[in-house]
Amino acid sequence: MNGLKTFFLMLGMMALFLLIGNAVGGEQGMIIAFMFAAVMNFFMYWFSDKIVLAMYGAKPLSENEAPEIFKVVRRLTVKAGIPMPKVFVLAMEIPNAFATGRNPQHASVAVTKGILDILDENELEGVLAHELSHIKHRDILIATIAATMAGAISMLARMAQWAAIFGGGSRRDSRDRGSGLGLLATAIVAPIAALLIQLAISRSREYGADEGAAKLTGMPMALASALKKLENYSKRSTVHVEPSTAHLFIVNPLKGDALFKLFSTHPPIQERVHRLEKMAEGPRIIY
Repeated sequence: MNGLKTFFLMLGMMALFLLIGNAVGGEQGMIIAFMFAAVMNFFMYWFSDKIVLAMYGAKPLSENEAPEIFKVVRRLTVKAGIPMPKVFVLAMEIPNAFATGRNPQHASVAVTKGILDILDENELEGVLAHELSHIKHRDILIATIAATMAGAISMLARMAQWAAIFGGGSRRDSRDRGSGLGLLATAIVAPIAALLIQLAISRSREYGADEGAAKLTGMPMALASALKKLENYSKRSTVHVEPSTAHLFIVNPLKGDALFKLFSTHPPIQERVHRLEKMAEGPRIIY
């Protein structure tokens, strides 16, 4: 169900991109917008993982340095039927984790120093299973494309806004003025719609990864306990995280008020925990 929902949301994102391209330059604008999206997505497909890891100064971990982590990851990858990813550590005290990579054959899992200090073995296994579930279902690629297209739509919207102000607004013909107003409306509405679609995709994939982790480990309450711990620490700690990469982390590392949470890339921890508790009440299912 989540996969089907994500598919239609991505179609909606592409439709928005083509719509604003058409508003700016007609059929030619649509073609240019499509080509621009293709180039950006190609670049992000091949290099997004390296960019994110370098951005946070991630250091590769060897099995000699962290045998417990490698033991857990290897066991989970065998269950999930995916290759062993590279493992990285971030020198951040705030506990968190993320996965990156264009597909299971070119994937990495990164954990912060802080997460290793506060989680027990079962909780850490739940978190790692969550990230491996993202890898198995190629969620990172989907999220990266959604984020890239949302950014591109915002950029095109700014172009449309200036075109409406300096183009459509200067014409006297009522039909041209209407066209200018329509262009301006598109420039305002499209980025908001793109953001909402991006958020819906990200939240949908988080629920899916939680479910996948619970099935993979057979211990949904271990992940629920880890999420509550991570949420409590994130509220008390301050860390510099690029907003464009916040959706990668298992728990939103950014803090904000109620309005900020409304536009968060992550669903509420309370709802995630509730769903895991519901799974714990059912039969024990593992891969």
